[in-house]
Amino acid sequence: MDVSKVRRNIERLSTHAERLGVVLRPHVKTAKSLDVAALLHHGAPGPVTVSTLAEAEAFVDGGYTDITYAVGIDPHKLPRVVALLRRGVTLRVLLDSVAQAESVAQASRLTGLPLPALIEIDCDGHRGGVTSEAPELVEIGRTLHTAGCLDGVLTHAGESYFAYTAEELRLAAENERDCAVAAAERLRAADLPVATVSVGSTPTAHAAEDLTGVTELRAGNYVFFDLVMAGIGVCRVEDLALSVVVTVIGHRSEHGWIITDGGWMAMSRDRGTSVQAQDQGYGLVTDLAGHPIPGLVMTGASQEHGTLTARDGARLPELPIGTRLRILPNHACATAAQHRGYHVVDGAHGTDPAPHIHDFWGRVAGW
Repeated sequence: MDVSKVRRNIERLSTHAERLGVVLRPHVKTAKSLDVAALLHHGAPGPVTVSTLAEAEAFVDGGYTDITYAVGIDPHKLPRVVALLRRGVTLRVLLDSVAQAESVAQASRLTGLPLPALIEIDCDGHRGGVTSEAPELVEIGRTLHTAGCLDGVLTHAGESYFAYTAEELRLAAENERDCAVAAAERLRAADLPVATVSVGSTPTAHAAEDLTGVTELRAGNYVFFDLVMAGIGVCRVEDLALSVVVTVIGHRSEHGWIITDGGWMAMSRDRGTSVQAQDQGYGLVTDLAGHPIPGLVMTGASQEHGTLTARDGARLPELPIGTRLRILPNHACATAAQHRGYHVVDGAHGTDPAPHIHDFWGRVAGW
């Protein structure tokens, strides 16, 4: 992990959110690290988003008290939510059905604790949520409100990962905002309180130009960035802060292959760039100092073996056994999840001939 790139990426979106006049609620599922999270809010715990209750519990242990659990709530998990609320934490849950709302409302009444809940709004048909026009939206809101649990609405423009021009990204951000604000206004028109209007994905967070009516912006991948984000123009390849070090362990010259000790267990199976104009295989290859090796791509992977090949007429480089390389990932979140910690380098202080690994940052408990 190149800490100078991480800091630069964080500052870029932080400045943008400040200009737009919204709270930035980073998604910590990408890094899963208290040390990385400390960079987000100048060393002090701030508002965060999580994708599992294990993440929520670990960040609460680390001093975080303002958390949104942005995956639809399973009623069986409500006792763990209640346990965190009893520790004085604000933990919002997410839901998109009357059945979930009834479960949350019942848990609130039984425990005497309001369980703040956000209604998930579907803005692009990507995954979960109800549309801002859905008949059940107000019913869900009223079910929550009668138990003192309605906090607001949340949406995520998942289809923005398939927007390939600046204009498409801008329109995705605009649609995301419009859907969330329309849902909030519909609930308010039914005399239901809406405190939180939450939007965000890494692509739309950077493309948004006007967030009138929105209270907070969420994103997570932006801390590291990856090849998918570079492929849709959200960042440059030079902005990618995360890479995996692999070592050359063999050659198959008859096939034009270089074999490494890093397969899909190291990189994940994510092939997100396969639908983009430039398929980056399992990742782009750089030398240990982070300089890209022209035309060299990780095109194949088994569990513990990676296959590097040359493309676009590039010459396969001479890389002796024992040569260490870095692979830039398609999906930083999925790749980071394969590992138990980060080796930290600082590219701002030069990386020739190779970086000095000066620290080791562990990840929070539970991974």
